[in-house]
Amino acid sequence: MRAARLRPELEVEPTRPPQRLAPHAYALEAVVVDGEDDLADGRLVLLHDPAGHEAWHGTFRLVTLVRAELEPEMASDPLLPEVCWTWLTGALEARGLSYAEAGGTVTRAGSHYFGTLSDRRPATQIEIRASWTPREGRSGVPDTAAHLVAWGDLLCQIAGLPPSGAADAAVVTLPQRRGPQVP
Repeated sequence: MRAARLRPELEVEPTRPPQRLAPHAYALEAVVVDGEDDLADGRLVLLHDPAGHEAWHGTFRLVTLVRAELEPEMASDPLLPEVCWTWLTGALEARGLSYAEAGGTVTRAGSHYFGTLSDRRPATQIEIRASWTPREGRSGVPDTAAHLVAWGDLLCQIAGLPPSGAADAAVVTLPQRRGPQVP
């Protein structure tokens, strides 16, 4: 994974992985940055169990959480969850990656502020939680660097950035909310 060449808008750093999900784990956190603005953030965890795992149908598993703030009008689109899910599968497929047992959720959450917080604009967040089993190559190990790059593509897509490659020219991006993120 350390060999992956990611987009310059991504700031990535290792973080502590979960301890009880698999005998071996590696985790990264990332933020999509545009100037002073954080547009999206996420976490990617690579799990490995040499004995295999029945639910994974393999010995490796990738688990992610990505999220971004959206304009409130975007969250009302009834197709938004399906579109966001296809961003994940599309990112993997665009990189020619083989995977199985993909599953997850797409969640929309809206916040309206009251009282001493009433001067804040309403906020809407989209969140993708997902996991998939990367297919192992001839060496018996999946191309984790390529999966990381595809995950970076997903993170930039949910942030509203345009695709980086010419092959992605037909992809429509969501407009992102600019400005400081309010916790």
